[in-house]
Amino acid sequence: MLDRGKVITWTEDGKPLVMSGTHQDISVRKQAEKEREALIANLEKAISDVKKLSGMLPICASCKKIRDDKGYWKQIESYIKEHSEAEFSHGLCPECAKKWYPELFPGEGPFRG
Repeated sequence: MLDRGKVITWTEDGKPLVMSGTHQDISVRKQAEKEREALIANLEKAISDVKKLSGMLPICASCKKIRDDKGYWKQIESYIKEHSEAEFSHGLCPECAKKWYPELFPGEGPFRG
């Protein structure tokens, strides 16, 4: 409850004579404040749990391996998995599929007509 009041009239000796006031149910507001605080706490936890890659990452221009913090070259998936919560799936883009499996694309490969 939110209570508010005001003295309207005072006696000659300084005591309250007439007062006016209200009582207001603020349970909905209080519940919203609790929910807001919980949301903020959850967001702060999520932000602290996020792993962020930043800085310069040396990547081989040919094989696309990445050099880790210790100077070793490894697959980029391994490095990213160690530094984030990312999951990977593998497939072939259309260009690589045509390059590596030209028999599946008659007349379309880089060495075909």
